[in-house]
Amino acid sequence: MSSLLKVDNEIKTKVDAFRERITSEAEDLVASFFPKKLLDLDHFLKDPIINVADLKEIHSEINLTVPEPILLSNLNDGLEAQNAKKRKLEDGGDENKVTGTKVFVMPGGMMKSNGSLVDLIEKVKPEIRTLIEKCNTVKMWVQLLIPRIEDGNNFGVSIQEETVAELRTVEGEAASYLDQISRYYITRAKMVSKIAKYPHVEDYRRTVTEIDEKEYISLKIIVSELRNQYVTLHDMILKNIEKIKRPRSSNTDALY
Repeated sequence: MSSLLKVDNEIKTKVDAFRERITSEAEDLVASFFPKKLLDLDHFLKDPIINVADLKEIHSEINLTVPEPILLSNLNDGLEAQNAKKRKLEDGGDENKVTGTKVFVMPGGMMKSNGSLVDLIEKVKPEIRTLIEKCNTVKMWVQLLIPRIEDGNNFGVSIQEETVAELRTVEGEAASYLDQISRYYITRAKMVSKIAKYPHVEDYRRTVTEIDEKEYISLKIIVSELRNQYVTLHDMILKNIEKIKRPRSSNTDALY
């Protein structure tokens, strides 16, 4: 191999050191970190913060008062409004368009997020990030164990490839959890803006409550999925560790 491609000895030494470090980290993750983390998450699932019986406990007050209705001072005001609407229709305006109330400032200052859900999200997000990072390390380890391509005796290699595919799938699912949290904030913000513009519409206020409840349930499911993914990866790798580390029993030198 050295005759076909010349590699600087110093660089080769650094690459070999990197491979050894990845191998050491990944083996420790599978043997120790994964089982400890799944037990931690299983304990977290029993925490009262994520097991609220009545979802009303996680509701957040919407501090936007309903303004007093505007009364017309005389009949002419009403006629002027009707004439203005008539002129708008003649100009091709939308008869069904509702403009709502212009919002220049929130009456009670900044409209705060749901504190209970923010606290829970701040506990769940680091767990999602940890899973993504650890999966990436283990995936790199398995990929470095894949031997050179040869004809036949590839059953062990296929197990390695399936393991890499599973790790990549878990990474993608975990990343989607972060997207889901971002979408929650965006969706809720849009609905709160609707409430500010249309304060008399009760359905908008109820929708915010429904969004909060849905996110709370989703966060519990995310924690459960994180635990299950640690269980699945730990079990899968342990059951196939021999083939993962030595995919070709007759040619182990090809691993290195």
